Amino acid sequence: MGSKLCPKIILEGTRLTLKTEIAFALNEHPRIVGPRKYRYHSPLISAEWCAFTNYPWGRGLINFLPEEEAMAMETYHTWARLFELQRYYSWIIDRFHISTRMVQLKTRGVDYPFRWLEQRLLPLGFHLVFVTRSPGSFETARTERIKVSGKPDQYDDLNLFIEEQDLMRRLVGESILPRLEIDISDNDVTRATERIADWMTETGGLWAK
Repeated sequence: MGSKLCPKIILEGTRLTLKTEIAFALNEHPRIVGPRKYRYHSPLISAEWCAFTNYPWGRGLINFLPEEEAMAMETYHTWARLFELQRYYSWIIDRFHISTRMVQLKTRGVDYPFRWLEQRLLPLGFHLVFVTRSPGSFETARTERIKVSGKPDQYDDLNLFIEEQDLMRRLVGESILPRLEIDISDNDVTRATERIADWMTETGGLWAK
């Protein structure tokens, strides 16, 4: 095991769980990516990009339509191959295949187990972090989010997020990847990133196998 840091972290969770804030913090955390004397672009990607439609809040890898299934699966295969080709690089992913499974199950009743994907991610050292919050803390999180959101009505029904979180917990439990659940009910991003850094160190996930 070398000294080069090349962690691979997938952050999953429903909306309002501060995944993006945690992803950015991890991508600048000296224990995760090493000390930096200046800022530079980092490999932070997301399945939540609405790359299948030419308008905001459109469709992508998570909420694709049935007729877009082939394109979505090809995209996942492409990401997997890229990770394999660049295995000695750090990758932080803000929502990925667990989110796809959850949304497709809820909206279409169709499951994409993605065992093939995880079987390719596992040897590369990918770790899965499930970010959650208590049901009662979603209200406060929504109050803060709508101050900056360009589409605040997506946060109208908090029960939807609670249901999504329950389903995601089951799906995360089926994963073969090393996994950690982080409760962000206190909105403490620093605490969450420190816990993830501890866990990645403990499991050897900061370095390539």
